[in-house]
Amino acid sequence: MNYKNIFIDLDDTLWDFHANAKSSLHEIYDNRNLGQFFDSFEQYFSIYAKKNVELWEQYGKGTISKEALSLERFLHPLVQVGINNSELAKQIGIEYLDMLPSRTALVPHAKELLDYLYPKYPLTIVSNGFVEVQYKKLHSCRIEKYFAHVVLSEAAGALKPDKQIFQYALKLNNAIAAETIMIGDSYEADIVGAQNAAIDQIYFNPQSTPDSTNNATYQIKSLEEVLNIL
Repeated sequence: MNYKNIFIDLDDTLWDFHANAKSSLHEIYDNRNLGQFFDSFEQYFSIYAKKNVELWEQYGKGTISKEALSLERFLHPLVQVGINNSELAKQIGIEYLDMLPSRTALVPHAKELLDYLYPKYPLTIVSNGFVEVQYKKLHSCRIEKYFAHVVLSEAAGALKPDKQIFQYALKLNNAIAAETIMIGDSYEADIVGAQNAAIDQIYFNPQSTPDSTNNATYQIKSLEEVLNIL
């Protein structure tokens, strides 16, 4: 297929969200002496990470607000060790959102992929992330120059997998679905979302996670493999 436009997810597709979140939270954990409540940072982070995934799924489905997500992901680990302190959770959340976007770890081969695609296609970020942090991430790791457009759910008025956010991105690019492909690591948000908008997909699945309806147009374990497709 002769594609003319590439849509790409940001978190955990290009920008290493897991590594950057972990390093940010480790710093906060040490600064706030949270070790007095938890057996280890790993215990704290595993509780946080599991809950964070659940909350983002709920946010994606529109069942919780941005504010609820922002508070609950930091309150939940504290509650697990008997500290029901919303104010502390809010403070951790503020520090985290201040610190996180300055982190610069990218997914392996992300930079090489962008260098390869940039001269050939207009590239567009399509992300559910918050406006105030996504632009900072792009700037901090110096990849903003690669993108013709950055489409965020708050601006588009819809979250992936809603087809509306993809249609918004198509309109911005004056593109048609049949000539566009989406690259992303979330089966539910990126792959099902692109399918909802009749856009082909490259499912970046480094852990080879089995999915109930695993029928992406392409599936890859490393971003290097995109070079064989595009």
